[in-house]
Amino acid sequence: MKTPKGHLTYCTNIHSGENWKEHFAAIQQNFPAIKNDVSPTAPMGIGLRLSNIASLELIKKEELQLFKQWLEENQAYIFTMNGFPYGGFHNKRVKDQVHAPDWRTGERVEYTKRLFNILAELLPGDLDGGVSTSPLSYRYWFDTSEELTFAKETATQNVLEITEHLINIYKETGKILHLDIEPEPDGILETGPEFIEWFEKDLLAAGTKRIAATFSVPNDEAEKMIKSHVCLCYDICHFAIGYEPHREIINQLEQKEINVGKIQISAALKASFPNDASHRFDVKSAFEKFNEPTYLHQVVALKNDGGFLRYRDLPPALEDVENSSVKEWRA
Repeated sequence: MKTPKGHLTYCTNIHSGENWKEHFAAIQQNFPAIKNDVSPTAPMGIGLRLSNIASLELIKKEELQLFKQWLEENQAYIFTMNGFPYGGFHNKRVKDQVHAPDWRTGERVEYTKRLFNILAELLPGDLDGGVSTSPLSYRYWFDTSEELTFAKETATQNVLEITEHLINIYKETGKILHLDIEPEPDGILETGPEFIEWFEKDLLAAGTKRIAATFSVPNDEAEKMIKSHVCLCYDICHFAIGYEPHREIINQLEQKEINVGKIQISAALKASFPNDASHRFDVKSAFEKFNEPTYLHQVVALKNDGGFLRYRDLPPALEDVENSSVKEWRA
């Protein structure tokens, strides 16, 4: 729904289902009641999550038309999409495979283009629209700094291919669409500063001349085009886990004229360890309730000396509960 600060909605990735029939059935079943509680008299937006399979089905003209009709009848609209999880996201082990296929691959590029083509059809004419996506790849898939650098370079070129696609959509439709990259723990882009550094030293450095040559525009105009179509997806949970200073990051983005395309209001766990070592296991017991086999639950620990200790998932943190150098967990 429209608020003084922007459009507020929820993401349909909370509903199970992987093909479009299942996705649509879940929306039809759940959205009307949510809208009635949250925005009974005004139109309400939907944050649409589509798997690759569902996107192949919805892109068909007849399916899009049926969905458009349902949206109109139910005072609903699509202005943002979740393009992070490509494949199965429910009822299976996901873990680090949520990043696969990553931004090194043609599969990720084609899937993301398809999502934007769908969004261009569904987006109301007076709004800009975004698709959130992964932080390029999962950093622990790469054994050396050289491998990591090459992966980042390859991913950056593929992000620029999407940028060119979005510029062409704008030229054809007048609609501004943006790719919203979502840093998260253990991604290649893990933090706000890492995203900003990549944006300036990799994306703009590699992209300005490429976009300028492709569209026959000056370099300063090419930079503006990139900044219009590649943004940050600011996930509050992910930034909080990393102990990032929210105000400072936002100020840096404003100063550098890098846009936030989407803010994801999500929750993290936080616990301070008591001085009495015997009670450290109380914290462990509380966190163990969230230890499940489907998703990664990265933990960042604040140490007594002000440093950080990172765990790739909850089980290694639980095993290290007696580490007296740690005074707080966030997960």
